[in-house]
Amino acid sequence: MKIICIGRNYTKHIEELQNEKPSEPVIFLKPDTAILPKNFPFFIPEFSNDIHHEVEILVKINRVGKHIEPKFAHKYYDEIGLGIDFTARDVQATLKEKGLPWEKAKAFDGSAVIGEFLPKSQFNSLENLTFELTNNGKPVQIGNTSHMLWKIDELISYVSQYFTLKIGDIIFTGTPEGVERVNPDDILEGFLEGHKLFRIQVK
Repeated sequence: MKIICIGRNYTKHIEELQNEKPSEPVIFLKPDTAILPKNFPFFIPEFSNDIHHEVEILVKINRVGKHIEPKFAHKYYDEIGLGIDFTARDVQATLKEKGLPWEKAKAFDGSAVIGEFLPKSQFNSLENLTFELTNNGKPVQIGNTSHMLWKIDELISYVSQYFTLKIGDIIFTGTPEGVERVNPDDILEGFLEGHKLFRIQVK
């Protein structure tokens, strides 16, 4: 399986990190070793002093596709989920300064939290989904898919121009504003339309 991540898909998040607004989706990948095993805590890696949480809507691909037209993209997934793209912000800043790839900051072991999935059929509109991340019970990130620069079906179509999508592949669709550093003993919980889809302890 592939983990395909979209960066800079929410305007306010772009602004909070003082990044340039992209003219097309920003794509990066995580290996399967980045997946945090179910019921495992997240251990802050020794190589970073500034790990940030980034909560995101996830899409699980259910059929093989290449060069998918946007109007057909909805046929390639049945479930919507929620996860975290953990980011070593200090490492990322150094890499960006040197014009180097982000993998060391984004794709390290345990950096991808994949929560539970829900049938997309239970939602009235995928373009108006509210999701939230709490840290020790306090809301820290609140997003809505209506604020995406590129919607889910547009992302699937775009990604499929470069990578053949296969059954089980997961797309992280970008994070809203509110990213911040995590610390030992933090409890991170993710909610999609009020449904709790993951709970992670930081160590």
